[in-house]
Parts: sequence; structure tokens; C-alpha cells
Amino acid sequence: MSSPDVIVVGAGVLGLCAAAELAARGRSVTVLDPGGANASAAAAGMIAPALESLIDDLSPAHAALLARGRDLWPEFAGRNGLDLYREGAEWRGPDPDADLLRLTDLGFTAERRGEGVFAPDDWRVDAIKSLARLSGLPGVVRHTAQIASIRREGENWLLEADDGRQWRAPTVVIATGAAAALEGLPENVERLISAIRPIRGQLTPVRCLKPAQVIRVPGLYAAPTGDGALAGATMEFDDRSTAPDTDTAQRQAEGVLTLLGCEGVAGEPRVGVRGATADGLPMAGPAGVPGLHLGLAPRRNGWLLGPMVGRIVADGIEGEASLPDTPALDPLRFA
Repeated sequence: MSSPDVIVVGAGVLGLCAAAELAARGRSVTVLDPGGANASAAAAGMIAPALESLIDDLSPAHAALLARGRDLWPEFAGRNGLDLYREGAEWRGPDPDADLLRLTDLGFTAERRGEGVFAPDDWRVDAIKSLARLSGLPGVVRHTAQIASIRREGENWLLEADDGRQWRAPTVVIATGAAAALEGLPENVERLISAIRPIRGQLTPVRCLKPAQVIRVPGLYAAPTGDGALAGATMEFDDRSTAPDTDTAQRQAEGVLTLLGCEGVAGEPRVGVRGATADGLPMAGPAGVPGLHLGLAPRRNGWLLGPMVGRIVADGIEGEASLPDTPALDPLRFA
């Protein structure tokens, strides 16, 4: 039976960022994940506080928190060998002058460009490559396992997979996205997890002319990828289905080809189910039970807030609070 310092359940961006931060602090970390696609893989890897704040009409405080999350990325990417693409992002909405004013009022750098506004400090990563890199960091061991139950045994948590394998550790981080609560979790933690709202998202890779940067319009985005663009932006609330929708894929591909003014071929769609809390911010930190911590429900800002969540989770395990946004992400704010 494996007995690391910390077990992280879930290999999406929040779980892997927490594992990376803990490993950097000298902790031995085991990541347990059922495998297959997850919401972090069905994403364009956008680190886009400006346009997220504009599109979702966020409050100044919420927008500032997202900006601080972005500002943690250069150090995190450099330390963990991740490629950070800083070519900015463009938004083409119905009223670009009003959008420019809104962005500057929120404290973001922006400029009018062509049909829309350009946010130079909205960045991105390659989601698939970044997940693979974070999974293989020194100090992080990953196992494919469907965890069936968790229970407290003395000073440790015992986790058992559906095939009978077991792992034991004094500290566990639950980073299972929008999945149902694990059997055996304390009732108060189960309530927090059960209140997470699922949001189905689908994107479609398109082999075509590669855009110079992310381009977003109402209901659609085109994000650069190795051989073209990722077409996405669906958000279907309270839907947990993971089968690709062919009509949606066709609309996404056609929309991006029209947006870019080129021809291309659609690839295999990716589907993921994100989780969201009532206030749109993730839950990160101690769960109110000894040795149990959460890294959950970032809505569609998992990549943006990954390093921040990782820092807050690691700080909570070590009994520290190094970031001013720790209280805003405290899971017990919903207790």
C-alpha cells in the first residue's frame, strides 16, 4: 500500500497545480485519477482575466482577483517547464467602444483594434501538453484509479479503488471537478461538493489557418493550436453528458472558418464537464475536517486560476496563508 505525504484525487488543472506546488515544497504526492478526458483537457488553456471579466460582466473585485491569478503564471510556468503564450486576445462585440471603456475601468490594458478590442495581457497555454507536463513532475506519482471510497483511519485517510487497490496518507486533496462526492466523505464536505453546479462544454479542433492570437466573438472563440484553431465557447448548465454533439461541432467549425476567412477540416470534438460554485469562484483550501482539502469548481477559469488554487491548497496544508485571495476561495464560505 502506497503512503505518500499527500494524495490528490483528480488530475485536472487544479489537482495537478496543487500537486506541482506541493512537490516543489518537498512533499511526496500521489495523484489518483480515473483517466480519460476531463474538463481541463476540453479547454483552450486560456489565461484571460480581461476578456473573462468583460464577457461575464464581473465586479471590479472579481476581475482584480482574476488578474492576480494571471500574474502568478510566469513564475509557475517557468518553474514547471510550461510554455506560456503571451500574444494577447481579441474581442469582437457589438459595441467595441463601450467594451474598451469597460476594460479600462476594470484596470486592464486594452486598445481598439480593427473590429474590436485587444487585450495584450490575456495569455494561454496548450492544455493537453501542460497536463502531460504537470503529471510527470519530480515528486509527483500518478496512478489511473477510480476511487470508490474514502474513510478516516486514525491519523490517515484510506482511499480504495474499485479494483481493490488502496492508498493511505495523512492529507488528501479532493480535486474531482464536477463529479459526485466520494463515498465516505464527511457530511459537511459532501454537502459542499453536492452544491457544485455542472456545466458541459464542448470544443472542436479545426485544421485551418492558424490565428495570430485568440479571437472571441459572442458565443464562439478561435484559439491558436499547432495545426489550426480550437473552436469553442459552449456552456450548458446542469448537463453532465460527455458524448460529443455533432451539430454543435459543425456549428463551431463553420463559425471559426467564417471568422478566420479560410477553409479547413473539423477534427474530433472534446467534451468536459466543469463545476461552478454560487459565486463563480473555486473552493480552495481546508475543508473543515483534519487532513482534508479541496481544489474544486473554477467555472471556466480553471487554467487561469490553477497556480493560485495550487498555492492556496499547499498553504492550507502547511497552515499558512501567503495570498490575499485565500479568504475569497475558502471552501467554508459556503458552510
